[in-house]
Amino acid sequence: MNTVLSGVVPVVPTVFAEDGSLDLLGQRRVARYLIDANSDAICVLANYSEQFSLTDSERATVVDQTMDEVSGDVPVMVTTSHFSARLAAERSLDAQRRGASLVMLMPPFYGANMSVDDQGVFDYFARVADSIDIDIMIQDAPLSTTKLSVELLARLATEIPQIRYAKVEVPRTAEKVRALKSALGNELPGIFDGEESITLIPDLHAGVIGTMCSAVIPDRLGAVVRAFASGDVVGATQEWEQVLPLIHYENRQCGLVAAKQLLFEGGIINSPSVRAPLQPLQDWKVQELMELAKQNDALILRWAG
Repeated sequence: MNTVLSGVVPVVPTVFAEDGSLDLLGQRRVARYLIDANSDAICVLANYSEQFSLTDSERATVVDQTMDEVSGDVPVMVTTSHFSARLAAERSLDAQRRGASLVMLMPPFYGANMSVDDQGVFDYFARVADSIDIDIMIQDAPLSTTKLSVELLARLATEIPQIRYAKVEVPRTAEKVRALKSALGNELPGIFDGEESITLIPDLHAGVIGTMCSAVIPDRLGAVVRAFASGDVVGATQEWEQVLPLIHYENRQCGLVAAKQLLFEGGIINSPSVRAPLQPLQDWKVQELMELAKQNDALILRWAG
């Protein structure tokens, strides 16, 4: 992508039928809903997409179905993380061939104890970059035991031109974003936050140009980012504060199941199923989540008509 992507880039859940198989019609309906919600791009196969529960053939099917449904309406980001540099490069090249506009990867790690040193991280991303022509987003997430210092991120962005994006969603995101902006200026133009946009306004003040949220309220969060960018900081803050209780409930009480539950409640998908060992939400959580979504007149509950 020559231009720098900004705005709201929601993560697309992987939709399952009750028996755990892929629900391809539901997958396409979610992509269309997110486009209608004024998303600037969408991201498939992320952690909130349960990428860790999919086979390689299922990954390819999800990408193909999404690309076919989107049909160029918005850019599609594909998450291609893998511990192996070789497999991460192969996944990234496959995503490019299937139409991805950019790929997102966490640094290599495995479990709670196997992490990689700075040179290993650099070599990993360099190998991925050598295999593709599209842009790369580095995902700086607490899930990874391989930590990314500001100095390492600065080196990656400076020496590997295809690294133009970072999704920063670690504790004290705004502090890290400010340090990155100070170290890099415009050499890393596309800094986003994540974590369901739970710290979005402080992160916008720090210098992020977009947010990677869930599928719950991308329309409202996109409006926050665009209002802030236009100079309406007060309006953006008020809008974010209005939806913040729903964001908090999703982030702290529900996790990735919240988006699926609301997509189901709104009639966009036929089942909120997740793959074991993940479990569905308890009834009381569904009730409280629904109350918050209704209070915000969430599009996710209205889109299907």
